Amino acid sequence: AKTTPAGWSRRPWSASVGWTSCTCLSGYGEAAVETGGSIVNIASMAARNAYPLVGYKTMKAGVVALTENLAAANARYGVRANSILPGLMNTPMAIEARVAQGTARDEVIAARDRRVPLRRRMGTGWDVAHAALFLHSDEAGFITGVSLAVDGGEGVSWGS
Repeated sequence: AKTTPAGWSRRPWSASVGWTSCTCLSGYGEAAVETGGSIVNIASMAARNAYPLVGYKTMKAGVVALTENLAAANARYGVRANSILPGLMNTPMAIEARVAQGTARDEVIAARDRRVPLRRRMGTGWDVAHAALFLHSDEAGFITGVSLAVDGGEGVSWGS
């Protein structure tokens, strides 16, 4: 059965999986089938790692699963689909909620920076943007169905 935008909006994950699905499905059509194309979805390292907010983790894992399915179903048309898994990022969404709970901004940033093995600093939106540009590029023309961690090595470290 085909799911409509109205159907997705009745589900709790509509903001993540549902609208990602609707955007992906409406974003490629006959032109993409004729010329190929590239879909890059943004998930999160929360999809892979232990994460205290099970709803968020589940939504991001759903984005990864959707992307893998899109890759499998559309490779024959030359359409590639990949996802990016940002790790700790220095963004207002990540920092301000913790500051609002009473922790000083400098402390929040320092604690999060210490958790990232590569250069001991969180990533930025530019790190994610550069990964997206690569995945959309011709240089990534043989890459589909991957989830690219953009996390400064945090996902493969052992508390370093």
